[in-house]
Amino acid sequence: MKKILTGAFLFPFLLSYAQMDNKTAVLSDITEKVKTYYIDKEAYKKVDSLFQSESGKGSFDGLNPKEFAEFLTQKLRITIKDQHFFVKYLENYTPEKSINEHKREEENNFHNSLENFGFDSVQRLAGNIGYINFKGFASPQASEKTLAAAMNFVANTHSLIIDLRENGGGENGMLLLFLSYFFDQKKDLYTTYFRHNQKTIVDSTQPKVSGQKYLHKKIYILTSKKTFSAGEAVAYFLQQYKLAEVIGEKTGGAANPVNHFMVQNQYLLLVPAGKITALNTQKNWEHIGVSPDQEVKSEDALKTAHIKILKNIIASETKTELTLPEIKNLIYKLEQ
Repeated sequence: MKKILTGAFLFPFLLSYAQMDNKTAVLSDITEKVKTYYIDKEAYKKVDSLFQSESGKGSFDGLNPKEFAEFLTQKLRITIKDQHFFVKYLENYTPEKSINEHKREEENNFHNSLENFGFDSVQRLAGNIGYINFKGFASPQASEKTLAAAMNFVANTHSLIIDLRENGGGENGMLLLFLSYFFDQKKDLYTTYFRHNQKTIVDSTQPKVSGQKYLHKKIYILTSKKTFSAGEAVAYFLQQYKLAEVIGEKTGGAANPVNHFMVQNQYLLLVPAGKITALNTQKNWEHIGVSPDQEVKSEDALKTAHIKILKNIIASETKTELTLPEIKNLIYKLEQ
């Protein structure tokens, strides 16, 4: 009986020590990844100091793996002041279950197709105004047809609203393909510098796309505090090149691209590993976000843009399916 009781009481302590050893290894791996890949080569010192401080206070004690990951995400973002840092516990991940890149890409494309590759809705609003609600950037190869269909649908409108209020970013290739629809020729937009291999690449739009480009027309971009990363890039570059007006809230402020790492075969870690520099401004929107041309609450951004376009229709005497009294009546209703 004593042996059974002894074992019963010892097991939780052994488990606790094992968990702490695992957490220590996770913290060590994260620090090393930040040291090797993060764009600021000195930031790892802050990470190391953070982890030592939190360990000393017992902040990690009693946290299950999911809580541990969420706690690390929060602390890394606050300490480094970079919202791209992310740690997630992958409960069912094992190295044996890892698949080749082609298979992984197929699975990702399938899941993205269930959300229409980020294109939540495409409409024609009253007054012959195009509207695209775009929530995320998937693979350009997989998204190309859907993007072309969306752009072809709005091709005959005289103004376009791009709703990025819930756009959290995504793949750089899709960002460049999307932006290609608003530049008539190839445009070198920005460079991306990667510290770990000391390489700099130039990111450009494409001269040709499979759908119809949207050129020489009014474009309005809706933003919110949730607009992030590649979503911010659309607002930033179209605003900087005087191709669009931004309406809504200042965006999240995350410009730099990330690398993905597996830590201790249990945790997914995202580390910002590059620095974007816009070629026309020699700046980016990291930490500061994209400031709107007209600042309104995000929930009022669509209405504000719609009213603005309708008033422009009246001022410019643009022909639409609506009569002048109908346009004025619609403005009145929207303003209520």
